[in-house]
Amino acid sequence: MEESEKENIKEERIRKITSMYYSRPDIQKTIFDFSKNREITPRYFEGFGKRPDSLQYPNEVMELVKKGATSFHCSEELWEDPMKISTSLNEKQLNELRIGWDLLLDIDSKYLDYSKIMAELVVKMLNFHGVKNVGIKFSGSKGFHIIVPWKAFPVEINDVKTSDMFPKYPRIILKYLTEKIKPELVKRITSISVSNEYVKDVAESEKVIPDLILVSPRHLFRAPYSLHEKTALSSAVLDLEEIKDFSPKDADPFKVKIRDFVPDSTEGEASRLLMQALDWNKENNPNEEENKNYETKIYNPIKLEKISDEYLPPSIRKILEGLSDGRKRALFILINLFRSIGMERNELEKRIYDWNNKNAVPLKEGYLKAQIFWSYRNKIIPPPNYDKDYYKGIGVIPTEEEMRLKNPVNYVVKKSSEEKKIKEKKIIKKAPKKAKADVNR
Repeated sequence: MEESEKENIKEERIRKITSMYYSRPDIQKTIFDFSKNREITPRYFEGFGKRPDSLQYPNEVMELVKKGATSFHCSEELWEDPMKISTSLNEKQLNELRIGWDLLLDIDSKYLDYSKIMAELVVKMLNFHGVKNVGIKFSGSKGFHIIVPWKAFPVEINDVKTSDMFPKYPRIILKYLTEKIKPELVKRITSISVSNEYVKDVAESEKVIPDLILVSPRHLFRAPYSLHEKTALSSAVLDLEEIKDFSPKDADPFKVKIRDFVPDSTEGEASRLLMQALDWNKENNPNEEENKNYETKIYNPIKLEKISDEYLPPSIRKILEGLSDGRKRALFILINLFRSIGMERNELEKRIYDWNNKNAVPLKEGYLKAQIFWSYRNKIIPPPNYDKDYYKGIGVIPTEEEMRLKNPVNYVVKKSSEEKKIKEKKIIKKAPKKAKADVNR
């Protein structure tokens, strides 16, 4: 039988399966729910459909299948309106349209057993960095997809919007995780490569270790429970404990049970992961373009002998009373102000924790620790100027005096200087007058 004939038979078989499989309402709903705020594109066995595209209702999945769609692929990026995406948009316009991104770790390997090992090590490393809520699914062939939802990442780091840093931040995290797990990955692959008969071409374990696929702008991956054209298997969601004993037959499209791919993450739980990845990248790749996006300008902090609450600007005192919204932005303002005026770390931490307890809903302690830790690993930067949206965005309106002085640091310095002058005048007034010299002597 010729190769083309084999391909035709294979395609015909896949299309019969797709028609029955995607007719399931639960499959349609799962793909539709996952596609919200994402660019989604159907694949017609060999070729992809138009981009951008999106689903308006669950039944549309089956309508596309009737037109020849065999699988569905989604973006890692989350968009305000996916249909507004265009190749004519510049980076700034795309950033304005993008509302976030999921970290999608796409494990690719020649051998499923090797992918299993890497998946286990990646999840273990994520857990070590405080990321406890992780989604895992079979790719449909010989790999796995691991997802850390956008909700788990900090909105901003060092005055840089995290949503604007796609694909730079995900790439840095991928490189960081790869390096961290590589020694154990090679060790474990080496231990099994000798006994596995199907591994015929292993000269060195490093030549066949799985890869984390590098992300790129508008990168797509197979949607959960979408079929794979080459294997006719479902991209089924798994629990971590199931990976070790997982077999492709467990992804039989007519036996899979529906589970959520996106876990209910804790807000900001991936902050430490991102910060440590950025630190690692800055130390190991100091000249990379990515580092220019979060390196800060040199700022010489002011060391005040005494930091009285009377010196603090009205806007800062308002924040310190506690907030119901904008707590993360407020934390960024407070940490950078306190460091900029030379506050000792123990006092800074005490003030931050006292403030957090006054908030309507306190920030998680782990998030506070991560932000303080990150700040002290980097150069000191002043808090945002009053004309930035930070203050109005959290319901704090700077006074005319604050606006005139431009920055909270300037306000503290001015008030401290005024207080110092007042004290000096009082000292001069209290000093005894010198007796006039007797010129007749």
